[in-house]
Amino acid sequence: MTDKHPHLLRAPKDRFTSGVMASMRFVAQRMVLKPVVWSITRVTVRGHDAVKGVQGAFIAVANHSSHLDAPLIMCSLPRRLGRYLAAGAAADYFFDIWWRRILTSLFFNAFPIDRTGTAQKQGVSKKLLGRGVPLLVFPEGTRSKTGEMADFKAGAAALSMACDVPCVPVAIVGASLAMPRGRNWPLPGRPPVAVIFGAPMLSLPGETPDQFSNRIASEVRRLHSTGSGTAAIPAVPLRTISRNSTKGAA
Repeated sequence: MTDKHPHLLRAPKDRFTSGVMASMRFVAQRMVLKPVVWSITRVTVRGHDAVKGVQGAFIAVANHSSHLDAPLIMCSLPRRLGRYLAAGAAADYFFDIWWRRILTSLFFNAFPIDRTGTAQKQGVSKKLLGRGVPLLVFPEGTRSKTGEMADFKAGAAALSMACDVPCVPVAIVGASLAMPRGRNWPLPGRPPVAVIFGAPMLSLPGETPDQFSNRIASEVRRLHSTGSGTAAIPAVPLRTISRNSTKGAA
């Protein structure tokens, strides 16, 4: 750990903020996971310039259609942004079996997201952001069955507003075609996929969480449309964003 991360130095060391654990994740992600994913798909990454100014905690907000999504994002982010990034993972699936819990913690610095509607896991996201840990969230709540982008739940937007941290929109293009839901491995032939990062976004004065969430979804949709021709990736239809979506970006 260095003085470049004073917000982490002040917090108790655990797997989310430990420099040793971060180094272990770097090895797991960049020397094991990335070579595998990049060898079985053809990956294009765009938008690193858009996130150059991001400092401290943030929330990466992405569409979700494949088990490839989290590995693609975490292995594509610049190291300074991805070193402590923690991915939200379904508590009822990724944390129910010991070996799955260990693997998701090692590779993705995962924290549990409760999909049952109970309050048991609430507050974890806020505490992590308060300690300077950036988060990866998929606001659709689950993987798309068709590749179509579903409506975004407002939780990520509300979290951004409550903790005063930016949301970084991320579009994943082609992952649903490369590794459709129900498959445990991508299709043969190294199908093309793209990761596109957008500029960080903050809520506008007077904006509600729903309005901010719709604006983030609109930006992810726009980024997705710019990548539909990348590496011969066919366009995937995206559900129309709600009418009360506001325009522009912070």
